[in-house]
Amino acid sequence: MTMKKSFIMALLTVFGLSAGAHTSEGEEGVFTLKSGNAVMTIDTNKGGKVLSLKYNDQEVISQSRFPESFGSTFWTSPQKEWNWPPVQEFDKQPYKVQQQSDKRLVITSNVSQRLGMSVGKDFSVDKKDGAFVVTYSIKNEGSEARSVAPWEITRVPNADGMIFFEVVDSIWPAGLMNFEEAHGAYWFKTDEAQQNRKVNADGKGWLAYSANGLLLVKQFQDLKAGEPAPGEAEIQVYLNRGKSFIELESQGAYKLLQPGESLSWTVRWQLAPVANGSQPSKELLKIVKKF
Repeated sequence: MTMKKSFIMALLTVFGLSAGAHTSEGEEGVFTLKSGNAVMTIDTNKGGKVLSLKYNDQEVISQSRFPESFGSTFWTSPQKEWNWPPVQEFDKQPYKVQQQSDKRLVITSNVSQRLGMSVGKDFSVDKKDGAFVVTYSIKNEGSEARSVAPWEITRVPNADGMIFFEVVDSIWPAGLMNFEEAHGAYWFKTDEAQQNRKVNADGKGWLAYSANGLLLVKQFQDLKAGEPAPGEAEIQVYLNRGKSFIELESQGAYKLLQPGESLSWTVRWQLAPVANGSQPSKELLKIVKKF
């Protein structure tokens, strides 16, 4: 067996054999999920955000203290329905704990008075491959039909890393970020600029970020043309000005919900150590494909 294959098999063994689900509560409203050497921390008092994701105490989530610059959050799409700031009930207000065990955490938001919707988050660990599984739900709590799409926003440090994913057609706006096409994917080495930048893409159901020897892979529904919300996209990458933070964003299908109806959408998170993760390579793509 070659060294490259040995590395991939060793990585999968770590996740396949040592992964286990364990949910515990630390300070009030703060819960942790553990999978092998990886630990996810959720704060139900701060918008149900994922505040931390660590591998052997090495952090991959932005720990900035400025508003809208830390953790992993969830919004409804399209943004034009609420513009800015994010909807308080979904992004900042406390979530209610509906179910908590050693394997699962289920929480729900307050109803947004503006949108007439509520959000649910279901956190668990897949014992087979060690993935952190987050299933989001949106419920129409109003009296009229509403169309909406799910939207996950994960903030990571701008730490000389690399973002990569597959693209069906193109990345737009063109030229805003210097993506390199190689090995059947598009790769972006994080840089620094004095303006905020955001790009969109029709991807193939996954988005990856590699930095400081760790690889974060997020898997979700691969949308077809016409399925994203108007003006939105399956994959979005936002770089804040300077060398501060990056948003890894993915969206689900835009659906019409009748009063009382709900939609659900799942994102699978994988976090693992990698060697030579700072350059485009076939080996990195193989690891992603194995998840």
